[in-house]
Formats: sequence, C-alpha cells, structure tokens
Amino acid sequence: METVRVALIEDHDLTRMGLRTALQHQEGMEFLGEAANGTRGLHLIQTTRPDVAIVDVGLPDMDGIELTRRIRQSQAEAEDPRETKVLILTMHDSEEVVLAAFGAGADSYCTKGVSTEDLVNAVRETANGHSWIDPTIANIVLREVRQPAGVGGGAGEMATVEIQAVAPEYKQLIETYPLTSRELEILELIAAGCSNADISEKLYITVGTVKTHVRSILNKLCVNDRTQAAVRALRSGLIR
Repeated sequence: METVRVALIEDHDLTRMGLRTALQHQEGMEFLGEAANGTRGLHLIQTTRPDVAIVDVGLPDMDGIELTRRIRQSQAEAEDPRETKVLILTMHDSEEVVLAAFGAGADSYCTKGVSTEDLVNAVRETANGHSWIDPTIANIVLREVRQPAGVGGGAGEMATVEIQAVAPEYKQLIETYPLTSRELEILELIAAGCSNADISEKLYITVGTVKTHVRSILNKLCVNDRTQAAVRALRSGLIR
C-alpha cells in the first residue's frame, strides 16, 4: 500500500486534535502537519507538497474555498508537477457552499458528521485521483450534473468546471463493456438516490441480487462508489 501524505487545515482546536490523532494512527498514512488558518495552511502545503490537504471551509483569515483557489493557483505557477488534492471537510452542506467548493477546484467533499472510517476512505480515494462525495450532499452534485450547459449561473456555473464529461478512454470502456438493461435500470435508480433496499422493492428482486448488479456496474464504469457511477453515467449520456 502506497503511503498517503496528508496535511490538515482546521481552525477548531479540538477538531484538529481529534483529526490529527485519527490520521496519525492510520496505516499507510503520513501526517505532515497542521495549520489553524488559511495563510499558514497555504505555506504548509507549498512547503510539504502533501498528496491530500484536508481543508475546513470556516477558516478565520480566508475561507476554505478561497484557500482552495490559492492552492490551485500556486500549483499552476509551480514547476513541481506533483498536485495536492483538496478534500473539503466542513459542517456546511448548503448548495451554494458545495458548488462553490467544487468550482474553486476541490476534489472531494465531506461533512463533519462523517465517520473516521469513511474519512480515511475519502482521503485514500482522493489521493488516488477519485472524487469522494459525502452521501448527504450527493444529490446537489447530481442535480448540477443533470443541468444542461448554459442553464443557471453563479456558483453552479463555476462548479461545472470540475465535473467534466467522461474521458474518451472511459467512453471506449463503456462501449467495450456495455451495461445490461437491468444494470441501466438500477443505475437510473442509484442516480435518483435509491438505496439497495429501495431498488429491491421497486424491481422485485432480492437485495443480494441488487448488490451483485451494483458491483458489476462499478466495475464496468471503473468507479469506486455509487455517486461516482451516477455522475459518470449522467455525463456520458448513459442515463438522463
């Protein structure tokens, strides 16, 4: 397992202490340091080049969205090709904040109610180049993805910058490993926010059968979770 190098920018002392302890005790993770405000956080990221920066939105000197923008700007100007991924961790789950965060260049988004296990998984997935989206805000992202280009404005327009259509190699993959009609049915229900139990009830199949289909869908789309599957399917035109 490749070591994931992590930095933490969080202004609340107790929260920062708890997160630091949790991350330091995870096998395969190296905790590089912490900062209590955006200015120090930006310096920490520029000097240590972590794989993932966990960033709180409510920082005292600049908010986490502005910090994310500056991280991206700094990386664009630097000669070092390594890119720090940004995982937003916050109490905010409003549409405006979520879309502004992705518009600024965030890679993943967790609310502070997330379990330690899910947070660690989110850090690993983010380090591997996958977006991890907290289930509590997934519908906001999916709604934005469904919105036709040119519709809406403000933060929503910025957010679509980071939610791109599938790359050509994924389109080819979908053509090579097409989904069955049953898998497409299930994928549409996943995108609608249905749980495995909901899908089981709607399609009159067992939960075990649903899980089998979901695993097949994730494998065919080369994604790691249901939200990523729904986003990729929507952007590629598999479902609408």
